[in-house]
Amino acid sequence: MRAAAGVWRWRHNPLRRTTDLVEAWVALISVVLLALAVPTAGWISAVRTDASLQRTVQAQQRLRQPATARVIRLADTPASGFTSPDPAGEQPLRRSVVARWTAPDGTARTGTVTTRRELADPGDSFRIWTDRSGRPVAPPMPPETAHAHAIAIGLLTAGLTGAFVEAARRGVVRRLVHRRYRRLDRAWDKAGPDWGRTGAGS
Repeated sequence: MRAAAGVWRWRHNPLRRTTDLVEAWVALISVVLLALAVPTAGWISAVRTDASLQRTVQAQQRLRQPATARVIRLADTPASGFTSPDPAGEQPLRRSVVARWTAPDGTARTGTVTTRRELADPGDSFRIWTDRSGRPVAPPMPPETAHAHAIAIGLLTAGLTGAFVEAARRGVVRRLVHRRYRRLDRAWDKAGPDWGRTGAGS
């Protein structure tokens, strides 16, 4: 990591400039932030995201109930909602069917839902999820999926925080370098006309 390279500027020597000392402080602060603030930001973000997602999971588990649907026939039109627990990447392997199931209140319901192709023949049964009124809904999010999303958010937050710290360090160092160049230009403008002349101290 280049941020630590500025630490050598702590050394006492007659050529050390004020900007060198400032750059050393910037490097030290950057190292501390990268070591402490970055993982802390990622951890806090992951914990808060996981808590929020777990509340969502619990709410979905309370409001959504599993039911067994039985295929009546193939549907003429596609199902209007995603009701199968299969991964979204398996959508081409599903069929829309007209099925019958029992709502949480005990009433029989009939509607168009999706199921795997091997369970699309009349008489086949499969599991769906319904809301309290018996309408098909997507299955609740698994707790493991919520944990995975929270970890991903935490890593993303840590990465963005680290990038911000490094960008800030580079910005400060760039300004310091420009300041050194301006001072060097002014010194050269002052000494340049007498450079190499006898008695000019060259």
